[in-house]
Amino acid sequence: MLAYATSADQLDEVLKIAASTCLEILGKFAEGVIETFGDEYLRPPRIDELEQILQENEARGFPGCMGSIDCMHWAWKNCPKGWAGQFTSGKQGVPTMILEAVASKNLRIWHAFFGTPGLRTT
Repeated sequence: MLAYATSADQLDEVLKIAASTCLEILGKFAEGVIETFGDEYLRPPRIDELEQILQENEARGFPGCMGSIDCMHWAWKNCPKGWAGQFTSGKQGVPTMILEAVASKNLRIWHAFFGTPGLRTT
């Protein structure tokens, strides 16, 4: 599902696994990633890390900057027709979801948001 951006019900015909089983396995995979990498990678920067990042960026001419922001549009080819108007149309003319990320110089991602503009949560 993650590698090919397919829905759970598309996999049941190819892999002969029920959609509910696919979703359950995906949930267990996400739990494993969080358990394994959560303490180090799924956290905000510590004070010492933030101070170092800010000092490095100030020396590069960007005072107060934590990192670089980048956004990309991911085509959502299977977007339900009733929802299509809520999503930005990308270059392909299909609805897209936006991935936004802030990374520091060492390519550590400190912020990521996946969704549509205006739907941010704090």
